[in-house]
Amino acid sequence: MKKLVNKTIHSIFKNGSKTYFYSSIFFPKKVKEDVFVLYSFVRKADDYVDSIPQQKAEFFEFIEKYEQARNGALVNDVVIDSFVDLLERKNIKYEWVDAFLHSMEMDLSISTYNTIQDLKEYLYGSAEVVGLMMAKILGLPTKAYPAARYLGRAMQFINFIRDIDEDILLGRTYFPQVDLEKFNLSSLEYKYTREYPLEFKGFIKAQIDRYITWQEKAENGFRFIPMRYLIPIKTASDMYKWTANQISEKPFIVYNKKVKPSIKKIVSQVVTNGLTIKKAYKAPKKEQQEQMILCSTFKDPIKMLYR
Repeated sequence: MKKLVNKTIHSIFKNGSKTYFYSSIFFPKKVKEDVFVLYSFVRKADDYVDSIPQQKAEFFEFIEKYEQARNGALVNDVVIDSFVDLLERKNIKYEWVDAFLHSMEMDLSISTYNTIQDLKEYLYGSAEVVGLMMAKILGLPTKAYPAARYLGRAMQFINFIRDIDEDILLGRTYFPQVDLEKFNLSSLEYKYTREYPLEFKGFIKAQIDRYITWQEKAENGFRFIPMRYLIPIKTASDMYKWTANQISEKPFIVYNKKVKPSIKKIVSQVVTNGLTIKKAYKAPKKEQQEQMILCSTFKDPIKMLYR
C-alpha cells in the first residue's frame, strides 16, 4: 500500500510542476515526502477547476471527501488520506486549507478582479497559505510566516503573467481591471494586445514590478530557513525569477509558449545554490550574515531592463 501511495503522489507532483518537483527532490527524505503530499493535494484540487470543461461535481466531491477524512474517516483516497495525516502531524491549521479550497471555488465563478485588493483574497487562499503550510512542514519559526506568504504570492503572480494566454482560454483574467484601464487595454487577448504593443509592454512591466516588490519581501525570510531546506527553496525561487526575466525581455513570449526552465537549468541551480549557501554558512558570523544577504538579494537584470 505504501508503495502505491508513493507512486500516486509522486506522479501527480511530477506531472504538475517541473520547477517545484525538481527543486523539491533535493529536500531531506522525510521533508520531501511531506512536500509531495502537500503538492499532490493542492494540484488535484486545482486540476478540477482548471480543466476544460471544469469538473465541478468532482471538485465538490473532493471537498466532501476531505471533510470526511478531517472528521476521522478513511476515504480510501491516497491523496486526501495522506494530506489529512500531514495536517495532524504538522499541526497545520484547518483554516488555511479552507482558504485554499475557497480560492479554488472562486475559479468556478469569478473571472475578473477589479482591484489588487480584490485579487489578494484569491492570492491568499491559492498561494499564501501554501507557503504557510510549507513553513509548518519545515518547522520554521512564526516570524518567518510573513515571508512565506510573500513567496507564495510572488510565485503565483508570475504564474499569472506566464499563463496569460492559457487563462484567457479558461475565461479568466487575474490582473486587476484598473491596471488594464491604466494602460488603455480592454483585453489581454493577443489579437488585441498585438495592436497596442507599447501599452502591453508597459502593463507587463507594472506587473513584474509588483512581483519584484513581493519577491524582495519574501527573500527577507530566507535567513530563517535551515541550510538543507534553503537550497531547494531558493532554487525554486530563482527559477521563478528566471521566468520573470525571460518575460521582461520579451513580453509577447507569453503568447508563444509557456516559459519554464529546463530540468538541466533547475538541477544546475541546485548545485550552484548548494555551493553558495554552504559557503555562507561556514563563514564567520559577521561574514556569514553578509553572504546570506547576498544569497537572497534580488537579481538586478530584471530591474535593469527598465532603467
